[in-house]
Amino acid sequence: MVIEIKVPTVGESISEVTIAKWLKKDGDYVQQDEVLCEMESEKATFELNAEKAGVLKIAPAAQEGATLKIGDVACTIDTDAAAPATGAAPAAEPAAPVAAAPAPAPAEAAPAAPAANKGTIEMKVPTVGESISEVTLVKWLKNNGDYVERDEVVCELESEKATFELNAEEAGALITVAKEGDTLKIGDVACKIDTSVGRPAGKAAPAAAPAAQPAKAAPQPQQAPVTSIPNDVKASPVAAAVIADKHVDPSSIKGSGAHGKIMKDDVYAALQNPGVAIGQEMFTRAERREKMSNLRKTVSRRLVEAKNTTAMLTTFNEVDMTEIMALRAKYKEVFKKQHEVNLGFMSFFTKACCFALQEFPSVNAYIDGEELVYHDYCDISIAVSAPKGLVVPVIRNAESLDMAGIEKAVVELATKARDNKLTMPEMTGGTFTITNGGVFGSLMSTPIINIPQSAILGMHKIQDRPMAINGQVVIRPMMYLALSYDHRIIDGRESVSFLVRVKEMLENPEQLLFGKDPLKALLKL
Repeated sequence: MVIEIKVPTVGESISEVTIAKWLKKDGDYVQQDEVLCEMESEKATFELNAEKAGVLKIAPAAQEGATLKIGDVACTIDTDAAAPATGAAPAAEPAAPVAAAPAPAPAEAAPAAPAANKGTIEMKVPTVGESISEVTLVKWLKNNGDYVERDEVVCELESEKATFELNAEEAGALITVAKEGDTLKIGDVACKIDTSVGRPAGKAAPAAAPAAQPAKAAPQPQQAPVTSIPNDVKASPVAAAVIADKHVDPSSIKGSGAHGKIMKDDVYAALQNPGVAIGQEMFTRAERREKMSNLRKTVSRRLVEAKNTTAMLTTFNEVDMTEIMALRAKYKEVFKKQHEVNLGFMSFFTKACCFALQEFPSVNAYIDGEELVYHDYCDISIAVSAPKGLVVPVIRNAESLDMAGIEKAVVELATKARDNKLTMPEMTGGTFTITNGGVFGSLMSTPIINIPQSAILGMHKIQDRPMAINGQVVIRPMMYLALSYDHRIIDGRESVSFLVRVKEMLENPEQLLFGKDPLKALLKL
């Protein structure tokens, strides 16, 4: 049987994706859940997995760099095709090397003596940022007593902003001091390494590792999904993100998608019916407790601080997305070919905000004690829902970037957030924040200010609604905009005028491409 693998739904406002890279070739035999290719939306990069085992056939319209709509067929899998017989030939080969096998044995025993005896050294928690004083030991990757090589990763640590690894400073036997889940201060001892212990006789030296790497290259695509849900659970990218964020048990959800794939609506239904296994006759009143991560504690503290220390209120408006959507449809292929990045909505909103921030500088300022600090630049923070929580990386000097530069920055930061690779400098600072709840289906919200900033713009779901245009009722794609601001520094007139200015520029997107005066800019050309 030949099954079709289609582009999954990845967000309410996302209608198309781009094939970034095929990890499997046309005609390859693939296993179930094996990663086939990487796809790129306007918000982030995600993976497409094989729904069944079989022979892969890439669709002609789905070559690398091609743009596909949600639901388009990316490839097919012939499940009736037999797996290649790769095990027979290698089985006979060991007969020849048997005689030569004893020769390497003395060589393996030779490295048993330690390379350098420095006694027992302490491995301390390193400094990871100016404002970070403690971290959490998430997971030991090596067991107590294991022999570790120099620079080998021994554990994962989590700060309030990101996850990072602790590497062995010397080779030797590992002595764990802290336990998984412990909170450590900067400079605390996480473990020790006894360098007097030599490498075990059966363990090859690191120099021999490159020879074994080609054999390990094949299983690499079977890495765990970035959503941190079990490998045997099939879910759309948005559904997987919600499952990971809300800690929903995927086994309690019956997927309504193709071949039982869990869709976002299935997860939302599970959240609205706690204790009920969706699609199954099973009930539970079980409870469980989990220690809050440093990231979640920091987010909680800052949100409460924002509510308690600012005079925050929200003003609303709506924007007709007709012109932007038409402009994207007209120029997306040219834009993609010229700049090697998709033309998404975020670049339009970021550019519009930069123009408006320069026109209304108080929205781009903040209060420091009894002084107001104004900025002649726009460092735009972009709220991103990462697997471990909300992060807000910053696009520096966004006012100086063109549309392509903004799109590239958004993709880079969103990908780093997904992979937990954001650095502290990339998440600090920022003069104004944009958040997009529309990708999760939010129609309207009141976003909370990202202190010490004074304002935040909330984007929402694009919804077709009847609008009165020139005395006639027409259907238009509309989006509600919300601007939460600190009334201590921003007056009502400025907040409303700022949001109206953003609306005007979004409804006349040519201004964003050519500047505030498009006619003048065109004459210069």
